[in-house]
Amino acid sequence: MSRKRLAGIVMACLLALAAIWYWSASKGATAVKPKSSDGVPVRVVRAEARDVPRYLTGIGTVQAFNTVLVRPRVDGEISRVAFREGQTVHRGDVLVELDRRPFEAQMRSAMAQRDKDQSLLDNAKVDLGRYEVLLETDSAPRQVLDTTRALVHQLEAAVAIDVAQIDAARLQVDYATIRAPIDARTGARLVDVGNMVHASDANGLVTLTQIQPVSVSFSLPQEILPALRARQSQAGMAVKALAQDGAQSLGDGELTLIDNQIDATTGTIHCKATFPNPTQALWPGQFVTVQLLLETLRNVVALPTAAIQTGPDGAYVYVVENGVAKMKRVVTGPIADGAVAVAKGVAPGDSVVIEGQFQLEPDARVSVK
Repeated sequence: MSRKRLAGIVMACLLALAAIWYWSASKGATAVKPKSSDGVPVRVVRAEARDVPRYLTGIGTVQAFNTVLVRPRVDGEISRVAFREGQTVHRGDVLVELDRRPFEAQMRSAMAQRDKDQSLLDNAKVDLGRYEVLLETDSAPRQVLDTTRALVHQLEAAVAIDVAQIDAARLQVDYATIRAPIDARTGARLVDVGNMVHASDANGLVTLTQIQPVSVSFSLPQEILPALRARQSQAGMAVKALAQDGAQSLGDGELTLIDNQIDATTGTIHCKATFPNPTQALWPGQFVTVQLLLETLRNVVALPTAAIQTGPDGAYVYVVENGVAKMKRVVTGPIADGAVAVAKGVAPGDSVVIEGQFQLEPDARVSVK
């Protein structure tokens, strides 16, 4: 076989192999290429008409409803501490007892003085009766009668003073037992048994904080004040407290204060809400997210927030009509519970794309999952 013929055979084989490879590649590409009738896979939800609340949101601080620094009202030595730190106490519960003996001794002394003056008064009244009888027969001078009558009045006043001193001494005895003035939770103990305390002490004995109910203080932009006052004049306004991440509800309360002036530095209005706080989820000093229910929009179209897209011309959604995605401009309203109110652009019953819209373009064919 000549060399020229051998080269021709090799060249023919190479061409055949190249043709086979090209045919296989073309077939594979054709197999993975989707049919034009399949469309872009998407998920949709039907728009529905429902009530959507409109909330005002801000950052709030939890405050104790009442805070009391318990101080002694008399001087004395602490004989007993009757509370535990962090304990819940009720109005009238004993917190601290002072040594009562000095005050009881003062009360006994005042009672003895009263008995003494009462005896003198009784004797003076008897003398006054005698002199009144003698004066009728001119057997005693009128001056003696007048002097005796004045003595009776003097002793009556002395007895009244003694009674007042007994009441004051009894009050001192009562003050030796220090009681809780409100229902509250105790803080750290500031004194121990055996210490002398004085009514003039600035530190006090213990701090009580009332957290059932509890207050939440927050601020809102001044622009919302007219609507806020108008809404409050009609009915009570519901307030919800959430954890800072907004994921957990901590309690429901009611707006109780719109401050009487706007903060000129920040341009905000200070507000306060009261919460029953039955589970004590709200704690003084805690930062929370506050949602104030301003109004409820009735029977409006609501969509999941995932359906709303934002472009250069504003918000829009994709609506599936006969297997084709139609882009529609929308006017959105308040957002609540993962849903956004749509004032214009979508009608109830429309199939709105909520997943896969990033692969869409206007009038693209879609395949609904």
